[in-house]
Amino acid sequence: MYESGEDYLEAILRLEQENGFVRSVDVAHKLNVSRPSVSRAMGLLEKDGYIQFNLGNTIKLTGKGRSKAEDIYGRHKLLTKFLVKITGLSEDQAEENACRIEHDIDPDVAAGIQKWMDQNA
Repeated sequence: MYESGEDYLEAILRLEQENGFVRSVDVAHKLNVSRPSVSRAMGLLEKDGYIQFNLGNTIKLTGKGRSKAEDIYGRHKLLTKFLVKITGLSEDQAEENACRIEHDIDPDVAAGIQKWMDQNA
């Protein structure tokens, strides 16, 4: 999956947790992108089976989409905590960096960081 697709899935999951529902306009605001960009991305995510549209055009993650989004957001939270702990960065700065790293990190590296955090938290 492409990096921007991961960003959209993570945003949908977070908005769902915050609001209980997700609309395209909410995704556009969260990611600071245009509505046409969201529309295009939603079309691709729907085609690939990650989301579906419900009544009122709300966006719902499919099982496949939820699993992927939770994995991405889990890496995001892990990396944010890790960066705060080992570097002393502020939460905001750590989160910004975690957002960039989360897309490129290998699963075994994430597992190693998780193991270290479990032992040193």
